[in-house]
Amino acid sequence: MRLTASIRYAAALATAALACSIAPRTAHAQTTYVVPSLSDFSGPFSTVMPSIGGGREAVINWWNAEVGAKQGIKLQMKAYDTRFETAQTASLWPGILAEKPLVGFALGGPDTAALQQRLPNDKVVMFSASASNGFAWRPNQWILSLRPTFVHEFVGFIDWYQKTKAEGKRPIKVALVTSESSPSYVDVAKGVTAFAKANPKVVELVEVVFAEAQPADLTLQMRRVTNSGAEVILAPASIQQAIAIKRALQALNKKVPVAFAMHNAPGFIAKPMGGIGSMEGDYETQGGALATDDDTEVKRFYDMLATKYGLKAPWNGITIGGIAQALLLVRAVEAGAKKYGPDKLTGELIHKTLLETTFTSASLFGYSSDIKYDISAPFPVQNPKVNIGVVKDGKLMPAVLGYSVPKMDLW
Repeated sequence: MRLTASIRYAAALATAALACSIAPRTAHAQTTYVVPSLSDFSGPFSTVMPSIGGGREAVINWWNAEVGAKQGIKLQMKAYDTRFETAQTASLWPGILAEKPLVGFALGGPDTAALQQRLPNDKVVMFSASASNGFAWRPNQWILSLRPTFVHEFVGFIDWYQKTKAEGKRPIKVALVTSESSPSYVDVAKGVTAFAKANPKVVELVEVVFAEAQPADLTLQMRRVTNSGAEVILAPASIQQAIAIKRALQALNKKVPVAFAMHNAPGFIAKPMGGIGSMEGDYETQGGALATDDDTEVKRFYDMLATKYGLKAPWNGITIGGIAQALLLVRAVEAGAKKYGPDKLTGELIHKTLLETTFTSASLFGYSSDIKYDISAPFPVQNPKVNIGVVKDGKLMPAVLGYSVPKMDLW
């Protein structure tokens, strides 16, 4: 009886000792990092924020469950409404910084303008959901994009269109419609204008139209543009402006094709336009994946997120942008944790990891080509490429994938 009691006592001591040895490890087994998610719930991109935010959140949920749990890391996303305004982002930043983030999500130009000078000192890496900008094309940047600049994306389209439609024999006539409401939109005008001046045998820029981001009507401007013989119209600005361009062309009964960016792509604005059939012959040009109906790895990953991780955002370029942005963020955290330890990460170590690591297209499930950063630019600057889609027979189809952008100097 005493032996049995002793055995039980010894067993109890052993159990207690084991519990004590395990308890601290369990307490430290999972490290939580706050991930600020700069968002627009009340500004010009509030209509697309559910798609961007839904893509971000679904990827974070997937990674926490299937990767982070094994590494001992949990990422906690926290949204902040910047209204897509530089001043609002700047005013919110001290409170965001108080959460001690290492890495986070940005939207686009206003966030870059507000934070690019601060982040190297604050030691926080931010990933932009949009393409990069000329005003951000400086060394040692901490707000990074998977895509080249908007100018690269549209210049890539111009070069391809001139070689395809004019067989490279004459310059094509191009009009650009943009806005002064955002630094990014102004930057596109500067960059495309600089390319046109340097390459008169490739493109003749017939007009740059500056209009409101949410214009009531653009019929007068589109009549002027079409009368000038524009063969294609570039629409890099807001969703509302893209819709106004199309409606004006319909009112004028003009069939001039329009080239859109990822954030106002045909698949996204098709619904307010009455169906994608109204976009026949229009284009999408951008450095990310295209939301085609093809059975691709990109679409399969989206379907998995929708089935298992609550993704409700529709299949379009906006959702793809949110997913791509989040994939690069979690892969950067993952790579940093393997190098330095899951509980030892800092923003500086994440930044170092980004400069030392090639993130393959396979690891990003095809949502981007291979990503390799260097200190010279906030985007993959070596041989930038664009994917160009065209609406044909009521569907978005690839026109060309991985088209190399002509070499460009900073404008």
